[in-house]
Amino acid sequence: MVTRRFRTSWFWCALVVAGGALVTPRALRPAEARVTSSRLDPLLDRTAAVVEKSLLELSDVASRETVTQTKFGKNGKVEYKESSLFDYLVLFQTPSGEPTMVESRLAKEGPRKPRNIPLLLTNGFSTMLLIFHPYYAGGFQFADLGEETVDGRVCVNVHFQHVKGLRSTTALLLGGREYPLDLQGTALVDKSSGTVLKIDAALESSMEDVGLRSLEIEVQYAPVSFQGVAQPYWLPVTATIDVESVHQHWRNQHQFTAYHRFETSVQEKIGTTR
Repeated sequence: MVTRRFRTSWFWCALVVAGGALVTPRALRPAEARVTSSRLDPLLDRTAAVVEKSLLELSDVASRETVTQTKFGKNGKVEYKESSLFDYLVLFQTPSGEPTMVESRLAKEGPRKPRNIPLLLTNGFSTMLLIFHPYYAGGFQFADLGEETVDGRVCVNVHFQHVKGLRSTTALLLGGREYPLDLQGTALVDKSSGTVLKIDAALESSMEDVGLRSLEIEVQYAPVSFQGVAQPYWLPVTATIDVESVHQHWRNQHQFTAYHRFETSVQEKIGTTR
């Protein structure tokens, strides 16, 4: 399968989740035990099991991905926006326990009149769930921020913070060099099942020494039903990445629709969530 990527520019920034098609972050030193409260550990164990299952289910389906790239001017107003449509899939394997992913895009539609304006390249954010994967969870500290009810589900707001020097799930690729990112944020997790409904993340601190001033990420998941499958798959529906460098400001939104399993062409039915 041919993999094609949307346009980028002189600030060639590939923010990719671990195991993605461009970068596989390395372990800087052995992962240590996560730091949690004892009451949160059972939920994290359930979430880890759900995440392993969800990532395998993600590699069992394909979808249509609409990528909208926006560049803002100095006044905060939109300077340029373009959208592209792709056939999208993720292939996921765990040889020797290490997650390996290949993200593939086949271009279907592009902008009618593209302009030569620097745009951002973002890959792999559909798999932000890796934060809770057993291979990477040891590189994060977790905390319970309390419960809330969302669409009838009792959910826990789980705060996560990357431990500097340990395995990172996300990297910045700039000028051919990889910079692992230290992220912190909150995941909305179903208390009963351990299913992740939403992830919000940002840099722990600015990286202006390499030109990255801020990074904000929001990924939302929803149940997708398929004919002949008893339980719905929880799959990404949107991923929004907002990036500011010293001189530039971009926002990319990835929207995933028309999910179908490889052996069927039945369309999905997406439930509502926050």
